[in-house]
Amino acid sequence: MSPVLDIVGVALVVIATLLIGVYGLRISRTTSDFFVASRTVRPVWNASAISGEYLSAGTFLGLSGLVLLDGARGFWFPIGYAAGYLLVLAFVAAPLRRSGAHTIPDFVEARLESTSARRVTSLAVLVIGWLYIVPQLHGAGITLFVVAGLPTWVGGVTVAVLVGVAVAAGGMRAITYVQAFQYWLKLTALLVPVVCIAFALGAGPHDIDPVLVFPAEAGPSGFDAYQTASLMIALLLGTMGLPHVLVRFYTSPTGVSARGTTVIVIGMVSVFYMVSSTMGLLARIAAPDLAVPGVADTVVLLLPSRIFPGLVGELLTALIVSGAFAAFLATSAGLVVSLAGVISQDVFSGSVRSFRLSAVLCAIVPLAVALLTAPAGLGSSVGVVFVIAASTLSPIVLLGVWWRGLTARGAVAGMCVGGLSAGLALLVYGVIDGIGAAAPFLAQPAAWSIPLATAVTIVVSIMDPRGPSPRTERFLARVHAPERG
Repeated sequence: MSPVLDIVGVALVVIATLLIGVYGLRISRTTSDFFVASRTVRPVWNASAISGEYLSAGTFLGLSGLVLLDGARGFWFPIGYAAGYLLVLAFVAAPLRRSGAHTIPDFVEARLESTSARRVTSLAVLVIGWLYIVPQLHGAGITLFVVAGLPTWVGGVTVAVLVGVAVAAGGMRAITYVQAFQYWLKLTALLVPVVCIAFALGAGPHDIDPVLVFPAEAGPSGFDAYQTASLMIALLLGTMGLPHVLVRFYTSPTGVSARGTTVIVIGMVSVFYMVSSTMGLLARIAAPDLAVPGVADTVVLLLPSRIFPGLVGELLTALIVSGAFAAFLATSAGLVVSLAGVISQDVFSGSVRSFRLSAVLCAIVPLAVALLTAPAGLGSSVGVVFVIAASTLSPIVLLGVWWRGLTARGAVAGMCVGGLSAGLALLVYGVIDGIGAAAPFLAQPAAWSIPLATAVTIVVSIMDPRGPSPRTERFLARVHAPERG
């Protein structure tokens, strides 16, 4: 398989990203442009950008690999990823927009009037964001290694440098245009090969044995009830704690448009998950030998050439590679722009210049981590981020919007307990390698770490002698006030 077409595909994505970023740079002039695109992004365009950044390496490569490895169990991930936006739609999309904040720490400080709560929130946002960027850089390295034989560090460095430059140059407004374009590129890059492969398999002499393709242990009868429930809780609530997802709602003109954006996002990501999952199903028929941990993530890249030897397979592979790089770039850019806003405001002056410096720093840190670590399963790596986000930020965002009794001390205690309990559980599980009766509870801690964080937040808030902020009623009245448009 010649890597020339694949390299050309990557180069075209890079050029398109730079050109669109330059266009966004021409109209990015104010501080508000850099942080929230001056709150002028309309629902369809915003939904395309949100979908572009949300569909990461874990979706583009990892989801097909999960379906190949685990059969029906792999479908819990797309269900949870998409359904998480239903909770965002119902509970936080419009209130967050009406809060007038630029970032999640902004929202927490405005709600609680506490710089300490803001600092803890900022730290949580940075940890979650950097943990999410690392799999994107690993995925880029895997992609170029598989299709072109390049060292794995080349892909990571390419994505980190390009994202850092693009975000620093144009901020949120420029990245919005880039991410919207990249969603449609990613969808096309998977849909065309899936349709071609499906037709080829349907017309070919393939004997499909359901017992081999979908063994009983990979179906519902093989589910572990606790781990499945805990995974779903993490995916549903984790979306609400992802900084690059929530910051997007601050770019909407109104709360109503934020809700409209969320509805469109649900449809867009559901279509993409359907296509990505179908690729995994096709791989169970045509490439069951790739169902090996660490190899399954490459099935999207390898399957077209296996079905279509020659030029057609190479063209389809090049299309997929270009879509994969769009996934790495879009998600990384969304994360970097949200993290740069936090660092710029909390560490520096909050100016355009400090935003640009922060963007560079936010790209360098995860790149260093990616270069020093080995890639794990892309789908499971992203799942870890959802667990930590759901345990740390989701309870605070929900309670901050809907419970007037929340206090700064309660929020800080809840974030610390939730983040540490989930992080330690996952770390201990990695050390003991799944041995022992407690292994399921450590592998999927969300079912107990989220209730624990929520309970600590509520108890500490109730016992806090200072009580809620005096401006709580006024703040909640503003974020829940009905509006038009």
